[in-house]
Amino acid sequence: MYKSTLALAVAVGVLAQQAGAAGFVEDSKASVTARNFYINQDNRNGTANPNKQEEWGQGFIFNFSSGFTQGTVGFGIDAIGLAGFRLDSGKGTAYNKDSVGKGGVVFPSDSDGRAVDEFGSLGLTGKVKFSKTVAQLGTLQPKLPVVTYNDGRLLPQTFEGGQITSNEIDNLTLIGGKLEHAKGRNSSNNESLTIAGSNGNPATATSNRRSNAFYYAGADYKITKDLLAQYYYGNLDDFYKQHFLGLTHTLALPVGSLKSDLRYFYSDSDGKNASAEGRLAGYRASGYQNNGEVDNRTWSAKFTYSLQGHALSAGYQRVNGTSDFPFLNQGDGASSYLITDVQIGKFQRAGERTWLAQYAYDFAAIGVPGLTTSVIYLKGDNINAPGSDRSEWERDFTLGYVVPEGTFKGVGLAWRNAALRSDAVSQRDQDENRLILSYTYSFL
Repeated sequence: MYKSTLALAVAVGVLAQQAGAAGFVEDSKASVTARNFYINQDNRNGTANPNKQEEWGQGFIFNFSSGFTQGTVGFGIDAIGLAGFRLDSGKGTAYNKDSVGKGGVVFPSDSDGRAVDEFGSLGLTGKVKFSKTVAQLGTLQPKLPVVTYNDGRLLPQTFEGGQITSNEIDNLTLIGGKLEHAKGRNSSNNESLTIAGSNGNPATATSNRRSNAFYYAGADYKITKDLLAQYYYGNLDDFYKQHFLGLTHTLALPVGSLKSDLRYFYSDSDGKNASAEGRLAGYRASGYQNNGEVDNRTWSAKFTYSLQGHALSAGYQRVNGTSDFPFLNQGDGASSYLITDVQIGKFQRAGERTWLAQYAYDFAAIGVPGLTTSVIYLKGDNINAPGSDRSEWERDFTLGYVVPEGTFKGVGLAWRNAALRSDAVSQRDQDENRLILSYTYSFL
């Protein structure tokens, strides 16, 4: 990204002259997170490789965020450094059939499909502040309804682009930006953007169509301290346009509290995806009987009742239209802003209706701070497919502990276990375990 490089060079030049200015140094923050990550995936049906995937690695995530130089316009810089080291992963367990340009579960793959010994990258972000508005250019990790980065493996996903965030009006946050590239959680390379249906093997041109422009904008308005309204718009050039409406509310009850989370997405085709010629050329979305065109309306409602350390949730999601729910997906691990985006599945297929129930408990309520657990069950049906509708279910269990005090304060250990059973097209049944040991040390 030449514009980003030039802007960062200018920012660094300015900062070199003002590095001693109050605010830039005093408000800086720096930390490093050590993450030891193990994953075991057991694919329980079907004949296609792999039947099992198992990898173990040690990752380090360095984050630096400066303050701003003094003056009407303040300048600053952020940085994120990522490094991953393979501890255990052979070709049989990191199997990647389409090894060219694609990685395994955790690590990038070399030319013969084996996991590399190590990988890493450095991302820089220049930033400018005027009043209560901040502009950023470089490496970003957005967490918004229309685009959210994935952090489900050894190292997190990053994006490359620019963003402006404004808080000039009380209780109103305005955000707008453009993304051009994404760096996968198992990669050190920036790639152009795409969606499921067009994110195939890079060696196959017609199944690997990309875009260098994802535009987004939105607003968060805090109507009251307990009521938040949201509107966001996202547009992946030549693929889709998406509108989002959201409402969250927390109601204090005589005993406990009730949180309501309502979401609605309207997605339609854009550019080449909107034409038969463009879809024939490979600008396609996933789904059944949609001819590759984006056509989706997804709504959901989730309610959570909390009392002391208990939290009990129930939710429902409906995917309408002829295509699957579209979101930025490079094929190497991605996240969507759906209540059904869980450990293995996303329950986002065309026609799918999903019910979920979840229970979580914080043991601090009985004098064991740092210990938490949760279990969630999802059941989806009415998935559009050849012959008849299909169904699937998933059960996830999480147990985590963070040392609250003493010599090892901040050390975290988590076990995540999931089981997915599905008769959706091209979806294998899976059992999965993840073990994560982490610790974050703050320098500033």
